[in-house]
Amino acid sequence: MMQFLDFEKPIADLYEQLEKLRENGEKSGVDVSATVKEYEQKILDTQQQIYKNLSSWQKVQLSRHPDRPYTLEYIERMTTNFVEMHGDRNVKDDKAMVGGFADLDGETVMFIGQQKGVNTKMRQIRNFGMANPEGYRKALRLMKLAERFNKPIITLIDTPGAYPGLEAEERGQGEAIARNLFEMVKLRVPVICVIIGEGASGGALGIGIGDRIFMLENSWYTVISPENCSTILWRSWNFKEKAAEELKLTSGYMSQFGLVDGVIQEPVGGAHSNHEEMAAILKAKLKQTLAELKPIDPDARIEQRIEKFSNMGFYEER
Repeated sequence: MMQFLDFEKPIADLYEQLEKLRENGEKSGVDVSATVKEYEQKILDTQQQIYKNLSSWQKVQLSRHPDRPYTLEYIERMTTNFVEMHGDRNVKDDKAMVGGFADLDGETVMFIGQQKGVNTKMRQIRNFGMANPEGYRKALRLMKLAERFNKPIITLIDTPGAYPGLEAEERGQGEAIARNLFEMVKLRVPVICVIIGEGASGGALGIGIGDRIFMLENSWYTVISPENCSTILWRSWNFKEKAAEELKLTSGYMSQFGLVDGVIQEPVGGAHSNHEEMAAILKAKLKQTLAELKPIDPDARIEQRIEKFSNMGFYEER
């Protein structure tokens, strides 16, 4: 069953009418194929109209769409022979952070990313994509393993933030993320980072230091979620739409500010509307970028990476 957000109601209505038309055609034995094509075109036109005028908050909603593909689905659709690796060799295996070697059209690549659950039970097991310190330490262990065997690293970022619980702080959440930033800058293999959904705060940045940073069209990337920003500034979640607009968190703004290297367009209707096409688009971009990065000398690549992040940000003196 397809799920629709509030602003997608016109699309939902058309799908409902299309389904009724097909049912009536089957019952009556009448050929309705021509009318079906008309409705499919109406749906496509409506999607294009709605999706070209989205607000920042609507894009945040899309990034959280329950039908949106997550890290493991991208890996499954883009690669073969994925071997998931577990544990940080210290505390436990964090289910919110997944990773392992996979074959990307003949090339072995280390994939690492946050994983949200596809249903209520799995969301609890995956902790809603919010990793604990052991998750970031597992990610770093896998990155170092990839570096040892001279294999590229691809990270897929989709998290509302690192887990903020007391036990996470007790086990060194801040230090674990900071250690990842320090170590990722120095990795001698190509590193590509892609924000596929939510990219919030240090939880995203903990696996977000790379030679190339990309965002999917309907993803977001900023220091805090709109809801938490609204709570801090206005003591209420009721201003989350305004907070989303003021944070300039969408892919267009991030590209404009130079904080990401490119925006990957999603299929008409968003990534959730066509998982297969979205995976194919992302795969093509990853292969192209790897081909660009591999010939660069590792020392030069590290220097470029350091310079890239050192030059980020701007301010205005008054």
